[in-house]
Amino acid sequence: MFKGFYTAASGMLTQQRKTEMLTNNMANSNTPGFKADNSSIRTFPELLQQRVEANTFADPAKKTTIGSLATGVYMQEAIPNFVQGDVQQTDLKTDLALVNNTVPGDDNNKNGSLFFIIQDANGEMRYSRNGNFTVDGQGFLTASNGYYVLDDNNNPIQLSNDDFTVSNDGILTGNNGVEYRLGVAYTENPQGLVKAGDGLYRQQDGDILESAYNANGVTFQLKQGFLENSNVDTAKTMTEMMAAYRSFEANQKILQAYDKSMDKAANEIGKV
Repeated sequence: MFKGFYTAASGMLTQQRKTEMLTNNMANSNTPGFKADNSSIRTFPELLQQRVEANTFADPAKKTTIGSLATGVYMQEAIPNFVQGDVQQTDLKTDLALVNNTVPGDDNNKNGSLFFIIQDANGEMRYSRNGNFTVDGQGFLTASNGYYVLDDNNNPIQLSNDDFTVSNDGILTGNNGVEYRLGVAYTENPQGLVKAGDGLYRQQDGDILESAYNANGVTFQLKQGFLENSNVDTAKTMTEMMAAYRSFEANQKILQAYDKSMDKAANEIGKV
């Protein structure tokens, strides 16, 4: 009986966390470059049940295996989906979109991924697909969160104003003729990245990703005046949210049924 309490409760917690993840996806459906999370739900280690025949306690060979029993589930992790989103034209010079052409992955990933290189407030390297840039009061090209956008030498890009051009191969030219090559990083295993907040990612081990310009077999282009939309499928996300809610509700009713049974056992049957 008590085992049923824990199993139903774990199901409720799992669906609650999945709903929170899906809600975050939906809230960022209009965030440029946002990558939707997918949940990985696993069962707890299963119990192997055996039946011991009468008068055979000393003889293990007489034990009959009944089968395994699951003891609940949990949401192991939220895995970002790095598939490229649709590219939308904005006609703003400060909007840039990374368009993947050929981006090979490792043995476990069909495709790798490309990112803009961003420097956060602590001076550490971060990576983003959000190309909604702007030029701050000092002329630095910055991301939407105010962090510096870096060039291919990992230096901030300083311009005189927002009148600049970016070629398909990443050459940024200001109206004063100064040129930079926009920093673009490549990883063959995007699942090795960790979310760092503000739509940014970092390497798990703290290492720096290699430049996409020097990576073998990688081809891409930059499009000025365009933005990559999020890859959230709103219709699918809403359907999954409803399914998660129904599953939560079903586990809740099971928990209530167990509670009523325990109440009857303690207050009615126990008096007999």
